[in-house]
Amino acid sequence: MFEITLGVNQSNQRLDKVLQKHLREAPKSFIYKMLRKKNITLNKQRAIGNEITVSGDTVQFFLSEETYNKMRGEGREITTGSPDFPEIPILYEDNDVCIFVKPAGILSQKAVESDYSVNEWIVWHAVEKGIISDSRFESFRPAVCNRLDRNTGGIMAAGLSEKGLQVLSEMFRDRTVKKYYYALVRGRVTEPSEIRGYLRKNERTNQVEIFSFPAPEAKPIHTRYEPIKVYKDRTLLKVHLLTGRSHQIRAHLSSIGHPILGDPKYGDPRFNMDYNLFMQCLFSYRTEFPVTAELPGISGKVLEAPIPKNWPV
Repeated sequence: MFEITLGVNQSNQRLDKVLQKHLREAPKSFIYKMLRKKNITLNKQRAIGNEITVSGDTVQFFLSEETYNKMRGEGREITTGSPDFPEIPILYEDNDVCIFVKPAGILSQKAVESDYSVNEWIVWHAVEKGIISDSRFESFRPAVCNRLDRNTGGIMAAGLSEKGLQVLSEMFRDRTVKKYYYALVRGRVTEPSEIRGYLRKNERTNQVEIFSFPAPEAKPIHTRYEPIKVYKDRTLLKVHLLTGRSHQIRAHLSSIGHPILGDPKYGDPRFNMDYNLFMQCLFSYRTEFPVTAELPGISGKVLEAPIPKNWPV
């Protein structure tokens, strides 16, 4: 028999969710079967999985050592080593959240097992700072709450505690966080504007199409922009992302004749070569957080990051 005592990061959750994190290799069907057969109990009492946990609860596992270790994923490596990344500036941090600046060229989350991303960096950072210990990974793992394309730099947010991750993720999902971008585009843009349309993504090619009408499987998009500085052949825009679709800013601006400088997918190859840029000049520079009592450290906070130094501005 194995027994664990639940901590703060495992409290106020459904028991089945806690069990899925603890027995990370176990199918849901296995967990529910073990609950029905009383091979998994809560505080030495029968449980069905929908109980809400509190700190100090104990969970008993009446499983063989071989089965328990297998379902725990014993031997599965958890990467906490120092990543070989350039310096990642931190704009704000407390015990619940970390707001940082992702450099362009780095993944937000890895696509395949061999990838390395800022998701792995935030785990390393939390361990290095002593915010979380290796032993706590069985109950909680820090993670990013929003994404940026690999070649888009800018402000990202991560949860360092269960509460931080849940509340931040809800903010981004409900779009109560306001995000602003710098975009350096081809051509002269002299007036602010709002553009609407419909976006459809091809999952096979990881590329999107923009329509002015409701095309099949296309989702509505809404982008607002205003010029900050107008040059002879290019314009620096401030862009407010009002809907958050994949590649939205890049494809939407390209569709109106103002592709982003350096963009290899939606840009102008000849224009990119003129400036010797092959990484899009798109940067998430400003994030405004809503007022919230749950995360007082970032409540109503506005954070900004400077424009990248390698842009031709």
